[in-house]
Amino acid sequence: MQGSTPGTCVLVSGGLDSALLLRRLLRRRTRLVPLYVRFGLAWEATELYWLRRLLASLRSPRLAPLQVVDLPITSFYGAAHWSVTGRGVPGARTHDRRVYLPGRNLLLVSAAALVCASRRLSTIALGILKGNPFGDATPGFFAGMASALSQALGRPIRILAPIRRMSKVQLIRSTPGVALHLTFSCIRPRGRRHCGRCNKCAERKRAFRLAGLADPTRYVVA
Repeated sequence: MQGSTPGTCVLVSGGLDSALLLRRLLRRRTRLVPLYVRFGLAWEATELYWLRRLLASLRSPRLAPLQVVDLPITSFYGAAHWSVTGRGVPGARTHDRRVYLPGRNLLLVSAAALVCASRRLSTIALGILKGNPFGDATPGFFAGMASALSQALGRPIRILAPIRRMSKVQLIRSTPGVALHLTFSCIRPRGRRHCGRCNKCAERKRAFRLAGLADPTRYVVA
């Protein structure tokens, strides 16, 4: 297998989890290549706006420029899916399973592995948290994908989930130094603001409340 250069490809969305993961990885003094996979989802333009502001605020020489990969998902989900149209978005009282996007982690790590291969990197990191109930967020899934991708690309690929034993509340409390007002979590944005009514806004509000911290987010509906 070909040799690798030091560094980690970090899958980022600009939400709380990936922002706090970036801060933790930067403490390890490793070179990070942030990667955003653009699927064509309704909230991505707003998400990318805030992600770029967040990355600029981190100001680290170990943080490479953002890489954006386009991987249209309409062919898989259909043009009428709520994540594509922005209509019928799961609300604040819906179960988390309503926001599950089938195969998303499969596509994310596959795209990241190809970026790694092109840059001679061997490590992928993503911000999976404790309690994630989906099959494509388990240690077994990531181990299997790492093995398959290593074989397919002819080079070693590791997939790390460094914060998978932490809850969102624990993560917020234990990772200072992040401009949390620049993170974005909404799946039904209004302009560049959080709607305050969707499943993800409810999750965000709950995390700040349980962490005992003031929520810096500007919601359309508080």
